[in-house]
Amino acid sequence: MTALLAQLLATDRQADRVVPPTGHTAWLTTFTAGAMTFLAVFALALSLATGRLAARWSEALANTATIRISAPPEQMQQQTDTVLALLATTPGIASSRALTDDEQKTLLAPWFGPDLPVEALPLPRLIEVTETGEGYDSEGLRQRLAAEAPGAVLDDHTRWRRPLATAAARLNLLAGLSILLIGAAMAAMITLAANAALAANAQVIRVLRLVGAQDDYIAAAFVRRFTLRALAGAAAGAAAGMIGISLLPAVDEAGGFLTGLGFQGAGWLLPLALPPVAGLVALFATRAAAFRKLREVQ
Repeated sequence: MTALLAQLLATDRQADRVVPPTGHTAWLTTFTAGAMTFLAVFALALSLATGRLAARWSEALANTATIRISAPPEQMQQQTDTVLALLATTPGIASSRALTDDEQKTLLAPWFGPDLPVEALPLPRLIEVTETGEGYDSEGLRQRLAAEAPGAVLDDHTRWRRPLATAAARLNLLAGLSILLIGAAMAAMITLAANAALAANAQVIRVLRLVGAQDDYIAAAFVRRFTLRALAGAAAGAAAGMIGISLLPAVDEAGGFLTGLGFQGAGWLLPLALPPVAGLVALFATRAAAFRKLREVQ
């Protein structure tokens, strides 16, 4: 690896003349590396945003539960008082309170509008429960509720947290697979460009061999030129991707839906690692293509 990097950094103008400085192979390599790195920046941003979204929602649902009371209007207050008294004596419950009509109206407003007549509808009463760090016995609490307040149903948010964690894990996996596919596509395109350049210079390669040039010397010229092209293109693509991410609306401007899609804090340093990775992909892809093509050229 060290030898390859030293070979890459070394400058040999005579060897560099073997590789055409312009033409379709030059722009194809640079454009491919830039476009793929640009896409990788967004895949990385999506992965990080997904993790933040799951963490925020999980944190909001953690250590909380909801009790829904469905009862006839004349029994609603009695069952509410019974449940609150029961919760006050339940180990692991830090606090509990019944939501007011205004609070329930606010919860339903996104679906039914702000003018929903809550007081005229037979809506269940919601009780917000906050648990201690040690937690409580949910099954035992359900049994006590069934005995003392038959209309009360405990929702410990497990059915909300589990899908969130699953969705976040799958989105992170998809983002990782996307980055791997992007790298594979870039390697394939650079390999094709290197093969085209080697085929176009077959006669030059034969002449170099006649004068004593070794395949390592010839391959080094292609590896160096194509790797530097890919590195330059990837740097431009990463810069464009970071600019695009920075132009996305902020959380408050997007109503919280985008959840701050992008990078935060030290996360802005992550896209800077993509150009070196792209350079390494180009280095190994070009080196393999060069030696394979040189074996074919006689």
